[in-house]
Amino acid sequence: MASLAGYDNEVVELKCAVQSYAWGKIGLDSTVAQLSQHSPSFELEEDKPYAELWMGTHINGPSKLLCGNKEVLLAEWIDKNTFVLGATVKEAFDGKLPFLFKVLSVNKALSIQAHPSKSQAKQLHMERPDVYTDSNHKPEVIIALTTFESLCGFRPLAEIKKYIKTIPELALVIGKEAEDAITSGSDSEALKTAFSALMRSKPDIVSKHLHNLEDRILEMKRLEMDISSICGDLLLRLTSQFPEDVGCLCIYFLNYITLKPGEAMFLGSNLPHAYLAGDCMECMACSDNVVRAGLTPKLKDVDTLCEMLDYRCRTKEEIIFSCTQSPNNPFVTVYDPPVPDFTIARIQIPSSCSSYTFEALNGPSIAIMICGSGGINISSTRIALGRGTVVFISANTTFDFNNCDGVDCEIYQAYCVL
Repeated sequence: MASLAGYDNEVVELKCAVQSYAWGKIGLDSTVAQLSQHSPSFELEEDKPYAELWMGTHINGPSKLLCGNKEVLLAEWIDKNTFVLGATVKEAFDGKLPFLFKVLSVNKALSIQAHPSKSQAKQLHMERPDVYTDSNHKPEVIIALTTFESLCGFRPLAEIKKYIKTIPELALVIGKEAEDAITSGSDSEALKTAFSALMRSKPDIVSKHLHNLEDRILEMKRLEMDISSICGDLLLRLTSQFPEDVGCLCIYFLNYITLKPGEAMFLGSNLPHAYLAGDCMECMACSDNVVRAGLTPKLKDVDTLCEMLDYRCRTKEEIIFSCTQSPNNPFVTVYDPPVPDFTIARIQIPSSCSSYTFEALNGPSIAIMICGSGGINISSTRIALGRGTVVFISANTTFDFNNCDGVDCEIYQAYCVL
């Protein structure tokens, strides 16, 4: 292998950016904070929210290579050594790392949102570069590390109609015209009419009827009545986080999904969603492109969101993204979305396995140790891996991971192969 601009290993350790958004879990309750403690430069603040760990080259949270006391941006290092991407990935993605890998720790809801397609992203960037600074698409996969709650995709139409018929406060917010359109219609246009009416409702109308619905649910709870049929507990939780926000009422349009550890969702272009609580791995095209319309203090672009959304209805089962067991490796589960930018492997190495071989891939990868410890020996150098260690692995590199402590290990590896 040619010289890597002073870093002559095919596997290099990364120092990664920690994002402290308001919706993150606090202190060591956050998996992001727990993993970040591996970095000697990380200083924990017990009352601070730790929301995301970014692993990649995106300008909003770039990773750096660690080599003694020196640090260099991963993006700059790749620019000088594009062969680490492999020939096919280098050509397909203009010499850039095509994905961004993350860990998320969600304490409270974040954004009713969707991600534009490539063509939509380019158009939004061209028309409003001050708002949409990123012109790339953002398909993403999330994999639950803990129980993970979210809203994702439109519910089956029959469920939405039932809520509108049985929750008068919801019907009053969307208005009679939209109510008639969806209760008598059966296509995506009827759903678009109703959901757009909800999201464009006047704030005073939303506030009035949302308060009325809260009061009714609280009275039902006081009388020990069942509130599950109107998602009562979830509504009260969201209104406590975002009082008077129209996004609270989106629970009656979008699927409420709880993922178990290892379960996943694929979020393609224009799919409405919101993360509610839990910890997860997340991988996406290298982009930070989001259109928001509720459950957020950030800029809301309601008109753009309502026009761009995928209004197909899906069941919860249709939302869950299937993973596959690697046919060649009993320790590897693969999450392979229908986009070329990335794939994710969940590697579970049992304590009985003292040595595990990472096979060469024709593209780059980033791996993070979620639990366990061990070491990598490569090019006469040893990299010690503990919980939270992140490494960049060059294309066409094979090496052995030694499980020195005899404990179960879990590693997530994001990669691009073409």
